[in-house]
Amino acid sequence: MKNRVIQVLMAVFLISSIPFLTESKASAATTNEIASYAEKFYGTPYKFGGTTPAGFDCSGYIRYVFDNFDINLPRTSADQFRVGTSVNKDNLQPGDLVFFANTYKKGISHTGIYIGNNEFISAKSRGVLKANLKTDSYWAPKYAGAKRISNVKIASKN
Repeated sequence: MKNRVIQVLMAVFLISSIPFLTESKASAATTNEIASYAEKFYGTPYKFGGTTPAGFDCSGYIRYVFDNFDINLPRTSADQFRVGTSVNKDNLQPGDLVFFANTYKKGISHTGIYIGNNEFISAKSRGVLKANLKTDSYWAPKYAGAKRISNVKIASKN
């Protein structure tokens, strides 16, 4: 009987400690890590419906980058716009999602990842490229908002 009680207590202890023993990539993801990883795909070709480094569309690219950190996002830019917390343009952090409206269709139709210094990176018709949120004559007027994903930590400034 005593051995049985010890076994049950050990099992309860082990099961209750699992959350502390496993750490997912998402809990370790910082805004800077996401932005840095996103930039690794600079120049990757565009492919409508593309979800891999062989060719990305905008939302496929976003999903691929965030999936690397075990953060699951919806497939389309319009659906991605429905998740996360809204962020004012003046408070953007690298790793935030930026959204654009009325590009190839009405409403939210494009998304990218803010990388700092008013720049974002996204899969465009010429591939994964950077653009400036404030000065790019095509993207600046189409800016529709930004979202911060809750399980991404803002990188500390050292």
